[in-house]
Amino acid sequence: MLDFPRWKIWAVIAALVLGVALAVPNFFPEAATKTWPSFLPRERVPLGLDLRGGSHLLLQADTGDVAKQRLATMEESVRTEMRRAVPRIEVGDISTADGVVSFLVRDVRQIDAAVEKTRGLSQPVGVTGQRDWDVAVRDSTRVVMTPSRAGLDKAVDEALDTAREVVARRIDPNGTSEATVLRQGDDRILVQVPGLQDSRGLRALLGKTAKLEFKLVDLNANPQEVAAGRAPAGSQVLPYPDSPDGGGRIAVKRQVMVSGDELVDAQQGFDQTNNAAVVNIRFDGQGGRRFARVTQENVQKPFAIILDNVVLSAPNINEPILGGSAQISGNFTPETANDLAISLRSGKLPVTLTTVEERTIGPDLGAESIERGVIACLIGGGLVMLYLFATYGLFGLFANIALLLNVVIILGIMSVAGATLTLPGIAGLVLTIGAAVDANVLINERIREEIRRGRRLLDALSHGFKEASTAIFDANTTNVIAAVLMYALGSGPIRGFAVVLMIGIVTSYFTAVVVTRLMVMTWFRRTRPTALPI
Repeated sequence: MLDFPRWKIWAVIAALVLGVALAVPNFFPEAATKTWPSFLPRERVPLGLDLRGGSHLLLQADTGDVAKQRLATMEESVRTEMRRAVPRIEVGDISTADGVVSFLVRDVRQIDAAVEKTRGLSQPVGVTGQRDWDVAVRDSTRVVMTPSRAGLDKAVDEALDTAREVVARRIDPNGTSEATVLRQGDDRILVQVPGLQDSRGLRALLGKTAKLEFKLVDLNANPQEVAAGRAPAGSQVLPYPDSPDGGGRIAVKRQVMVSGDELVDAQQGFDQTNNAAVVNIRFDGQGGRRFARVTQENVQKPFAIILDNVVLSAPNINEPILGGSAQISGNFTPETANDLAISLRSGKLPVTLTTVEERTIGPDLGAESIERGVIACLIGGGLVMLYLFATYGLFGLFANIALLLNVVIILGIMSVAGATLTLPGIAGLVLTIGAAVDANVLINERIREEIRRGRRLLDALSHGFKEASTAIFDANTTNVIAAVLMYALGSGPIRGFAVVLMIGIVTSYFTAVVVTRLMVMTWFRRTRPTALPI
């Protein structure tokens, strides 16, 4: 017991000092901590939506978008596959009417090859034996691909998972905030952003699909027809708010030359010629090569930059762009350009999201919850500490000191780790205090039992800490397993509770066993008592 290594003494003291120092900013106003020297810790425990207030959005996904996109993707895949076939399979116009992909094979002798190629484009769905597309032949020359229900359900589920990830990246591009983004049901996404009182900007950011496309302008389209909303075969009419002629519409080819799926970066910047806000984008290797080939083949032709089916600009390709980078211009402000850059970096939404529920939670309710939680902790902690001191005397005082250090260290760890404190987290903190008290009670009762057995004081202390520590470690291990499972399988408030519980279990073992043992050792070495005041 008295052979506590010196290095361990200093290690324990250093850990305590560090934990207390990290927790100190939480006991001062935020404005005061900003004036502190840069070498001092400033991080505070971030508060959750229920304590800090903020914005709550429930987003509804338009699952019909998934079906439309699957049709468009399959149409392009079929066209590419028929063109790459050896020998090439000549087909008529590919139709996506009535929710199916169909096309006419011009040479009836190639019908079997066309069916084989199209079946190769379908994929199995799970282990059911079903495929995501059913292929059939009608009228001996027409191949029809019908999306299966199993394939559509799988696509919707994957689209919602992707949408949740995209929303999370848009809200928290740096991964440092305490925003919550969760799937709810089959077609909804729940978003909670603590501290954000104006949700209009958030709603606008999440409402953008951010589907970026580059298409050639159809120079053969009749301006009168375009103004009436009609385009030649193979083209489409899109809104063009900033069109030079003021018509507000433009005809572009349907074929996508380069898409935003091939982006690797997007940053807000300024045009060097007029200092206007722009978005600088950079493609991956494949996208860069496609962009270079398209610009080489279409010099002096207009190239439409389209975002969510709205043309931002249609500049002429003055020369080939070979560096894999481009610039998106428009009537941007630095703020709107930055929002667009965030949307493009995070990726396009596979489905359109609309807000079906919106709430703003004021900070007053959170302040009341914090106040009541603090009062509960103070009253409960005070009663527990009074009980410990009344029951165990000096050893109860040691336990109380360890208990206070435990709470402070928990706050310090949560501050530096950025772990969000929620109302259930406060409950976890109170539960942690109870667990720490149990550990001290177990140690003290074990020491009492060893004294009643007639052991010497030093032996009673040694056996008491040793035997109790084993039981405490086993109990805490099971609690940690439960907390890890709650964090892995839970969401929102459950995770907040689990985080505080996991941190508290580790710190309570450290303070209740190691720190208390160090205090008892120091007292025993200095006083050499003839009886233990326990």
